[in-house]
Amino acid sequence: MEHIFREGKANHPVFIMLHGTGGNETNLLPLGEILDPEAAILAIRGDVVDNGMLRYFKRKEEGVYDVEDLNQRGEALHQFIVESSKEYNFNLDDAVFVGFSNGSNIAINILLREDSQVNKGALFAPMYPVDVSHNTKDMKDVSIYLSMGENDPIVSLNDSENVVDIFETRGAEVTTFWVNSHELNGETAMQAKAWLNRVFK
Repeated sequence: MEHIFREGKANHPVFIMLHGTGGNETNLLPLGEILDPEAAILAIRGDVVDNGMLRYFKRKEEGVYDVEDLNQRGEALHQFIVESSKEYNFNLDDAVFVGFSNGSNIAINILLREDSQVNKGALFAPMYPVDVSHNTKDMKDVSIYLSMGENDPIVSLNDSENVVDIFETRGAEVTTFWVNSHELNGETAMQAKAWLNRVFK
């Protein structure tokens, strides 16, 4: 997979950066500088092209996922992250998903996997309209920051609350912050930084 890796300093997180639809692996690098300029970064490019825009998995239409493709590509991305941890010599316990929109959504898919060793995520504008009732993963060791829009034209309030519920019902520690729209602004970035400083010790 096309990606950027930047080595960080010891005792700092490793950001696994996953862009939104139409973005690329460079989009979230400025956010990484805000969250922790000394963190390592693994920024991965989505390899699905949808109307000329890069994504991480296929969709049937806006808000309707191709769940089979999501699961297959989620597994492939998960394996790439595991392999990258060996290649670049970082500990997956130090990894933090940093995702926006489509990137947040595939991060949720990986976090829900029983074999996922990544247990932290800062997810901006997430949506996960997938039946996960069969998933009984214990997430008591998972800590998640969720940034959601009160007037998001893409993600409804019910969809946002569903994401919160996915994590809370499985025992994860969830921190929420509400913005206006489908966005990643300076205020929520600073709130994510505060969350990161608290959970990454």
